[in-house]
Amino acid sequence: MLVRYFGAAQAAAGVPEERLELDGVALEEVLGKIRALHPDGQPSMARVLDRSSFLLNEVALRDRSGPIRHSDVLDILPPFAGG
Repeated sequence: MLVRYFGAAQAAAGVPEERLELDGVALEEVLGKIRALHPDGQPSMARVLDRSSFLLNEVALRDRSGPIRHSDVLDILPPFAGG
């Protein structure tokens, strides 16, 4: 799957996007993998993920238990300030 990072998530990851070799897993497993890949980012990736919202294929992800497929795009959107 393609994971795209925005704002503080991009700062914590150090890249705007990356591919993860996961398929058919729930969001929590994806987030665990991301935390493991970026344990030392500034800001803390774990803290950013705890405050973020998520889009799956450009649609708000409401069911966090549903499967995320290899071909999906997951956007990580931390809170934004300003207008």
